Amino acid sequence: MTTCLLCEQPDETGSYLCVGCTRATVVRLEALPALYRGLAPFLAPSGSVGQGRSGKGGPAPLPVNEDILDLRGPGGIVKVVEDWLDLVRMDRGHRVATPRGGVESRLRAAVTGLLAQMPWLAVSWPDAGAFAKDIRDLAASVASVIRPSAVRGTRVGHCPAVHENGILCGSVLRLAPGEQVVRCEWCGCSYPPASWAQLKTWQDEDARASNAA
Repeated sequence: MTTCLLCEQPDETGSYLCVGCTRATVVRLEALPALYRGLAPFLAPSGSVGQGRSGKGGPAPLPVNEDILDLRGPGGIVKVVEDWLDLVRMDRGHRVATPRGGVESRLRAAVTGLLAQMPWLAVSWPDAGAFAKDIRDLAASVASVIRPSAVRGTRVGHCPAVHENGILCGSVLRLAPGEQVVRCEWCGCSYPPASWAQLKTWQDEDARASNAA
């Protein structure tokens, strides 16, 4: 038995990524081209940006949102995916291809290349955890621009963790889209599916104690 390098839960298959995290990574990869296209409407700068020259005589602002432009440019989303594909190919002794075409076509090609490598990557690649985390963070970062409310995930109550000083954490817990483990962003405690029944028990106990106080 090994430990999944992404969710850090025991994995009976002996792989670097468990079955659930492998599937989640595949879904995130498949979503990247659509997320890339979804950024297009956000290229326009916010309405608060002035037009023309600034009062100090500086240059006029760019007619696009620079952060979104960077994500959609050759050094943004596509570079992250192409760099990982290059690493996989090099570690497997395969030829590293020269990217061709526009950014969107390059992104689709790189995603297709990584999807084809996923069966090997999840089972045999020691860098699978870092790769899966990078793809997870990239997809979440882009999705937070396109649909910020959905990225917050499903609220699952308050964190019942008790610190060494006896103080209850109490931070709001959320299950992020595509995730299998609830993690507290404040104290760092994690709650895998096997602990959810106990989590609910602890939360109910905390609620009763709070009401009785």
